[in-house]
Amino acid sequence: MKKVFVVLLVVSLSFVLFAQGQTESAQQEIRVLLANHPYGELLKESIGEFEEQTGIKVNVESLQESQLTQKLTTEFATGSSTVDVFMTRPLQEGLLFNKNGWYAPLDSYDFSDYPGNTVDIGRKDGTPFIVPLVTEWQVMYYRKDLFEAAGIDVPTNFEELEAAAKALNKDGVAGFGSRGKGAAAVTQLSSYIYNYGGRYLEDNIAVFDSPEAVEAIRYYGKLLGNYGPQGVVSMSWENLMPVFQAGKLAMWTDASVFYGQVVDPAKTQIPAEDVGVAQLPRGPVDDSPFIVVSWGMAMSSKTKNTEAAMKFLEWATSKSLAIEGMKSNITMARNSAWADESVRAMMNPGLIETQAHAAMNGYPFDRPFMSAVGQARDLIGEIVIESINTKGMSPKLQSLATEKAKAVNDLLKADGEYGMK
Repeated sequence: MKKVFVVLLVVSLSFVLFAQGQTESAQQEIRVLLANHPYGELLKESIGEFEEQTGIKVNVESLQESQLTQKLTTEFATGSSTVDVFMTRPLQEGLLFNKNGWYAPLDSYDFSDYPGNTVDIGRKDGTPFIVPLVTEWQVMYYRKDLFEAAGIDVPTNFEELEAAAKALNKDGVAGFGSRGKGAAAVTQLSSYIYNYGGRYLEDNIAVFDSPEAVEAIRYYGKLLGNYGPQGVVSMSWENLMPVFQAGKLAMWTDASVFYGQVVDPAKTQIPAEDVGVAQLPRGPVDDSPFIVVSWGMAMSSKTKNTEAAMKFLEWATSKSLAIEGMKSNITMARNSAWADESVRAMMNPGLIETQAHAAMNGYPFDRPFMSAVGQARDLIGEIVIESINTKGMSPKLQSLATEKAKAVNDLLKADGEYGMK
C-alpha cells in the first residue's frame, strides 16, 4: 500500500507541476498583428530570435494595411480583442484609437532616440502611445544633367523654384511636377502651405482659408498650371513617377519613400547618377516640410500580458532592428539608424541631408488630422484643382477656400472634434 501511495503521490505532484507549467507557458504567449509591409516582413523573419532570447511565444498575424485597421477596429470596438502588440498608422487611425482608449500608454519607453516631431503625433495630453517606426518626408527629386546643361543651381527658395521651372520647361520636358489629382494633392500641398506660414487646422479648426494658405495654394497652382505635365490634375505619384523616369520631368516634389523606385534600373531611363534629391525649397515665411510617421508600433490597452508585450515592443523597435531596416531601404525613425556608418555608406547623401533637415524643422502632419480626413481631403482637393486649372489666377480661390473650410469645420463638429486641443 505504501508503494501505491508513493506512486499516486508522485503522479499527483507531476500532474500539478505539469498543469502549473502549462499555465506559466500560457502566460508567456502574446498575439501580435503586423502589416504586410517590408518592416513587418523583417520582424516576422526575426521573431524566432526573440522567442529564443525570452522564452515568450509570439503568435503572429500579417494583414494588408486596410484589413489590419478594420480587424483592429472591429475587435477593439466589440471588446473581443486578444491582441497585445500591433503595427499602426498614426495619421490614419491614431486619432480614433486614442479617442477610444485602445492604445496603452508608453510612459516607460525611451523615446530619446527619436525626432520629437515624430513622437508628438502619437501623444495625447502629453502621454506617448505610439513608437515611431517608419518615417517619410517631402523632398525634391531633380535631374542633375538638365540643371548642369542649363547652368542653373538647385533652387533653395520658392522664387528660385519658379524661375528654374520656367527655364527647364522646354523641349518636351515639363519644368515642374507634383500631385494635382484633388485629394491626392493634399499631402504634397501641405509643405507649401506650411512654408507660406499657413496650416490646414489650428486647435482643430479649419484655417486653410487664411491669406497665407490661399497664397500657397495659388502658388502651387501657378507652378503646375504653367510648368506641369499635361493632364496634371489627374495625376498622383503613380502617374508622375513614370513621367520623371521617362525623362519628361525636370523637378518633382513628393515623398522620400519613392527614391528606390525612382532609380530602379528596370523602370527608368534616367541613370541614378543623374537623379538628385534635395530638400523642398524654403517659402516666404518658413522652411518646414512635412515629416510623417507612416507606421508605428503600439500596445493594446486591453493586454493581459503587459510585461511580455512590452518586451516584444522594445525588441521590435530596437536600434539593431532599425539598422537592419535601413539596410533594406526602409526609412526608419530612429536617429541612431541614420547616424550609423554602415548605413550612411550605402545611403543616397540627399536622403541623409533631407532627413536631418526634416527631423529638425519638419511639421508632423501632411493632411488635416481628423477622423473624417478622407472627406476633408476631397474638399481641399477641389480648391487645388481650381488653382491649377486657372494657373493660380482664379478670382474665386479665396471664396472657395472659405466655403470648403466651413464644410471641414462641419465635419469636425459632427465628430465632436471641433476646437479640441
